[in-house]
Amino acid sequence: MVVSGKPGKSGAHTELSCERSVLENAVQDRERMRELARSFEQQLTAVQMASMDELTLLTNLHGFLVLAQLWLDACQQLEKPATLLLFDLTYFNQINDVYGRGEGDKALKSFADVLRIAFRESDVVGRVGGDEFAVLLAGSSAVEIAGIRARIQEMLDERLATAHPGYDIRFSIEQIEFDPETHSTVDGLMAAIDLARHQGSVRF
Repeated sequence: MVVSGKPGKSGAHTELSCERSVLENAVQDRERMRELARSFEQQLTAVQMASMDELTLLTNLHGFLVLAQLWLDACQQLEKPATLLLFDLTYFNQINDVYGRGEGDKALKSFADVLRIAFRESDVVGRVGGDEFAVLLAGSSAVEIAGIRARIQEMLDERLATAHPGYDIRFSIEQIEFDPETHSTVDGLMAAIDLARHQGSVRF
């Protein structure tokens, strides 16, 4: 009886079938992403035009909730994580009181510009309150807050060093990772992080 060290035809066929299956799955995943992108493009444009915050040119609360929900739904379809970040400007009222509302508006616009630059196009950035901003990180688990804070603060300080407004812009960050069994929607995420904030457990 002769035993060959080479794989038989059935073994080779199985390996080819597995490789073909992996390739087909990758192609299907890419096509799903393209379909989602095409579907999003029209919806995103319409929402952004209708829900833009005039001062910062970011989406307002309504626009953020709609856009973030679209991306959250996509993440669930693709079984990807998502994380919500909430930013709150510190001592913003003092900037308004001491330097005037005009400078307060400039501070808000500066912070919005930095957020727009600091995050990816696939992340949803919005102004969700007077001095509150939110970012949905699509496809990202919980992130290292210290690193994000340092990067954004450095960008802010560079801008202020050029403008010389006489004040600093400081901020707090809160984050919560999306859990479909607990939150289900962006509204649920916002409510959960707001509850945690009032309990003093997530502010950095």
